[in-house]
Amino acid sequence: MKITFLGTGTSQGVPVIGCSCPTCVSTDPRNTRYRTHAHVEIGNLNIQVDAAPEFRIQALKHSIPKIDMVLLTHGHADHILGMDDLRRYCDMRDGEALPVYTNEEGEQRMRSIYGYAIRRKPKEYGYPAFSLFRMPSRLDLPDGVIHSFNQRHGKFESLGFVFIERFTSKKLAYFTDCDSVKQKAIERAMDADLAVLDGLRFKAHKSHMSVEQAIEVADKIGAKKTYLIHMTHHVNHAIAETKLPGKVRFAYDNLVVEL
Repeated sequence: MKITFLGTGTSQGVPVIGCSCPTCVSTDPRNTRYRTHAHVEIGNLNIQVDAAPEFRIQALKHSIPKIDMVLLTHGHADHILGMDDLRRYCDMRDGEALPVYTNEEGEQRMRSIYGYAIRRKPKEYGYPAFSLFRMPSRLDLPDGVIHSFNQRHGKFESLGFVFIERFTSKKLAYFTDCDSVKQKAIERAMDADLAVLDGLRFKAHKSHMSVEQAIEVADKIGAKKTYLIHMTHHVNHAIAETKLPGKVRFAYDNLVVEL
């Protein structure tokens, strides 16, 4: 199993427009953050988790060869506005629609923004096509299983995932855009090879976990390694990472982790 961090920032990205704070003017590439989205390879399956506005840039940079399915955690702009650029992957599927698994809010946003593409086949070659499915609590696939969990994201709900590869039993937990992680999700994620957790900033926030909260969840999960994502410009990578415990680190754009 492999995860590629295509983006690790908030809805504003980093640098923030018009900001001259130390993080935003930093020359450390780890302080340049696209909006949060990731690509997961499990067996022979290529799974796109959200599609931020910068998806096309990153798909080219990382030479993503195909996409078999999309997991949309929720319908907020920073996670959904790159979906139209998946049209090329529909071409590669001989016009077969890409399956998109999401929650109720994600489905509503998809229909609102991409109504022209919610169809079994593209309108014509070069157009996108998406088949929408409500994400089940357990999705069995040829190369593994994906467990999903509803999680609170302020006034909204998002989806968290635990991927388990069938032939290696490697486990990846992915919980972004949440203000907490439910006990049931923690139990399923326990002893993961890698945990990826929302860790917005050190100061508390009403719809995201703070770094301190994320560390507490990381301790409960007990993964071999934990990466925090969805950071604001208040997190200067090199400085902030010195405040983290040994098994917890901040992710950064273009980080690739093989389990």
